[in-house]
Amino acid sequence: MRLQSVMRMVTIHNIESESVTMKTFLFLCLCLPLALFAAESDYLLVIQDHRFQPAELTVPAGKKIKLTIDNRDATPEEFESHALNREKVVAGKSTITIFVGPLSPGRYPFFGEFNERTAQGVLIVK
Repeated sequence: MRLQSVMRMVTIHNIESESVTMKTFLFLCLCLPLALFAAESDYLLVIQDHRFQPAELTVPAGKKIKLTIDNRDATPEEFESHALNREKVVAGKSTITIFVGPLSPGRYPFFGEFNERTAQGVLIVK
C-alpha cells in the first residue's frame, strides 16, 4: 500500500512539472512577438555638422516609438518640435532618448534651436 502512495505522488509531481514547463513555454511563445515589436520601435537620429541625419524619418502610425538622438558634433544642440511637444538639449558628443506617440499619420517637423538654419528635419508618420 505504501508503494502505491509513493508511485501516485511521483506521478502527480511529474504531471505538475510538465504543466509548469508547458506554461513557461507558452508564456515565452507569447512574449517573443512583444520583444520583436519593441525592437522595431527604436529609431536613430544623428546630429552631424549641425544637421539631422536622416532629415526625414518615417515611423509607423499608432505606435509609441523610442527616438535616440546621437549628437556627433562637439557643440550642444537642442532637439525641438512644437508638433511633438518635445524640447531637449543634447550635449556635444552625447546621446539622449525621447519617447513619442502613438501618433496619427502626418508630418511632424523638428529642428535644432542652436543651429536652426541648418538643423531641420521631419518625422513622417504613416
